[in-house]
Amino acid sequence: MTQDALSRMLAEKDWLMADGATGTTLFNMGLTSGEAPELWNVDQPDNIRALYQGAVDAGSDIFLTNSFGGTAARLKLHDAQSRVGELNRIAAELGREVADKAGRTVIVAGSMGPTGEIMEPMGPLSFDGAVEMFHEQAEALKAGGADVLWVETISAADEYKAAGRAAELAGMPWVGTMSFDTAGRTMMGVTSTDLAALVETIANPPLAFGANCGVGASDLLRTILGFAASGTERPIVAKGNAGIPKYVDGEIEYDGTPALMADYAQLARDCGARIIGGCCGTTPEHLRAMREALETRPKADTKPTLDEIVEKLGAFSSASDGTAHSCALHPPKQRERRGRRRRPE
Repeated sequence: MTQDALSRMLAEKDWLMADGATGTTLFNMGLTSGEAPELWNVDQPDNIRALYQGAVDAGSDIFLTNSFGGTAARLKLHDAQSRVGELNRIAAELGREVADKAGRTVIVAGSMGPTGEIMEPMGPLSFDGAVEMFHEQAEALKAGGADVLWVETISAADEYKAAGRAAELAGMPWVGTMSFDTAGRTMMGVTSTDLAALVETIANPPLAFGANCGVGASDLLRTILGFAASGTERPIVAKGNAGIPKYVDGEIEYDGTPALMADYAQLARDCGARIIGGCCGTTPEHLRAMREALETRPKADTKPTLDEIVEKLGAFSSASDGTAHSCALHPPKQRERRGRRRRPE
């Protein structure tokens, strides 16, 4: 069997840089709140090409397709549940077009976000129902030319496993990240230790796993340290937000500067992450600073301490990382950050 493109790149390089925020970039292009970004794949394809090109030009080795909300359950909110195949296929085709003219290897990752439904027994969505929805999306992303499926912002273990099963049915490699946004746990209570153990129980395990979004970059890196402490040999993904979200004039904006995200990228690598990108609020300007830091700053001999993370990125949002063995931490006062504020992802 031919090795997939992402596995080849991971075998050749110590680290890879992923992309930044899809939503932030599209909002800056005129997407309005409540509008489905996936519809732009058909209605505004030049904007989607520009979204992808921005990440490539900033040095990303991987970019995600504009298909985060591309399941039937999510598209139903926009009366577009019958367009799953079309919207996801075109998201990947536009990505393939941009990647193939990059002049270097760039991975097109087919983004698959949560279904938006709560799974049994707490909600109505069965495991098989989740697999069916993810599989429909996965086949369309595969048809459009995605190199890998990229499952992100998941909070429930069963939904994560359902996405992995869908990738298996589609015959596609996949990467899977969860969002740890509740005192070091996902919304459904999964910890970094739990996820590191979970991925090894899946019949079709992800090529890489990790964390995206969440609260702030500090919290995300504490979770990355949790993955590394588990002893996993699987590549770890860090895709943190650009600073802390704050309400300004009725809108969510992110206060992370390019300099802060450069520090975050270096720390993420030193914590053990091999795929490093940004999430909400991360623009190409941030990505360029991250790429420069990864290329020019030497890797530390030891992993950063929690205090070092706080010193560079600001305080944690909670005293615990959610795991049973974690101890309370009283970090220094969060430093003031300066710089232009960002639109939300």
